[in-house]
This record gives sequence, C-alpha cells and structure tokens, in this order.
Amino acid sequence: MQKLAGKLMLLMLHSLGITKEDLSWVGPLTESKGGCAALQMNHYPACPDPDQAMGLAAHTDSTLFTILYQNNTSGLQVLKEGAGWVTVPPIPGALVVNVGDLLHILSNGLYPSVLHRAMVNRTKERLSLAYLYGPQPSVQISPLPKLVGPSQPPLYRPVTWTEYLGTKAKHFNKALSCVKVCAPMKGLDANDHSRVRVG
Repeated sequence: MQKLAGKLMLLMLHSLGITKEDLSWVGPLTESKGGCAALQMNHYPACPDPDQAMGLAAHTDSTLFTILYQNNTSGLQVLKEGAGWVTVPPIPGALVVNVGDLLHILSNGLYPSVLHRAMVNRTKERLSLAYLYGPQPSVQISPLPKLVGPSQPPLYRPVTWTEYLGTKAKHFNKALSCVKVCAPMKGLDANDHSRVRVG
C-alpha cells in the first residue's frame, strides 16, 4: 500500500506540473521507509433507524490523502457544492481516494480536501479500511513554490503534520482556516505607510 500511495502522490503532483526534483521530501515518500501511514478499520453495524444514528461525523482528513476500501454496502458520502451530500457507491475491486488537508495546503488549494461522512445502513453492516497517508511528522508542508507567484500568493503558512494534528484536535473542521494566510486587499500595500491611516 505504501508503494501505491507513493506513486499516487507523484501522479497527483505531476498533474500540477510538479516533478520529483521539485521536492526535497517526496523521494522518501515513495519508498517503504518514507512517508507515515496508519491503517484504520471501521465497522458500522446495521441500524433499523439510520436517521437516528451517525456512522462517522462530517470531517476532512488531516492527511495528504486517504485510500479507502469499502465493502459492498454504501454509506460514504461527500459534500458536493450545489448538490449537498452525495453517496459514493461502492464499486467491487475499486478504491476511493480522499484528498486530505495537507495535500490541500501543498497544492495551495488546487486539490481541495473533501468533507465526507459515513452513514449507517438499515439492513446491512458496512466495513471500510482507510489507509491514511502523510509525510514524516516533522516535515514542513506549505504551498509548493511552483504553485505560487505574484498573481497567486500562498494561501497557507508552513505547518508540520504534528502541528496540524494539534490544530485539528483543537479546532476540528476549522483547522485549515487556522493555518490560512490572510491575503491583503487588492491595491493595498501594507508596507506603504503613507497610505495607511489610523483613526
């Protein structure tokens, strides 16, 4: 799974015009001793009244991405802008990839993290295996230099996975906002003291 995750990481970065040479830390991510990962097993028993139970509350993942296997019982839902909650149907033999907050930061928002939840089923149990993939805990994640410039400033400050997990524990789904950089208003140069007036 580590090799698959490393290859997926490179493909996703390549789609943004980023090469392996652009990153000092991506090499270890593609090797078995590189990135950090955890495997989470989830069991959602059948529930006769699914509207009265929540399988897993709405959240984004604190990872670069999560590779998810789900059995043949639907329950995974993603929030789609303009459409509300949409069920992701299980496809036999397929894996689902959820973009996490760290890839959201790394891509400067070009790969947005996915708000998702798990619902219980009225008659069937649901099982899922989540492979949570990220960098080493001390690696600083920030928008990649090739993805920022005068017309597209960095939207997030550098953060380690360890620091981000602490922020997520404290602020939950508002964690990305906590590491977001406030952009100056158009036409305002904060260094031009002759134009800034107080009072």
